[in-house]
Amino acid sequence: MARLNFVLLLAVLISALYLVQTQYESRRIYVELEKANAQSRKIATEAERLQVEKRAEATPLKIEKLARDRLQMRTTTPAITEYVKYKPAANVASMSAQKAQHE
Repeated sequence: MARLNFVLLLAVLISALYLVQTQYESRRIYVELEKANAQSRKIATEAERLQVEKRAEATPLKIEKLARDRLQMRTTTPAITEYVKYKPAANVASMSAQKAQHE
């Protein structure tokens, strides 16, 4: 009888230790999950902030100001615009042949 009680006591102690270890592991994993969720929310907030910032930087007025200030570009006017007339390829070929004959 004493031997059976000892075996049962040993089984209860082992199961209690296993239960404590399982609960500890469960709490540790839950804390890791909460940290990951918090980091995920932080990254989502940062991504949203960057999207808003990107939209703000891409306004036509900002782009025009950047082109003027950093790239020294200016808006087009008829005075500085050069117009190019299109010539069909056959016409260009015949004109180059004529030039070759005159030279």
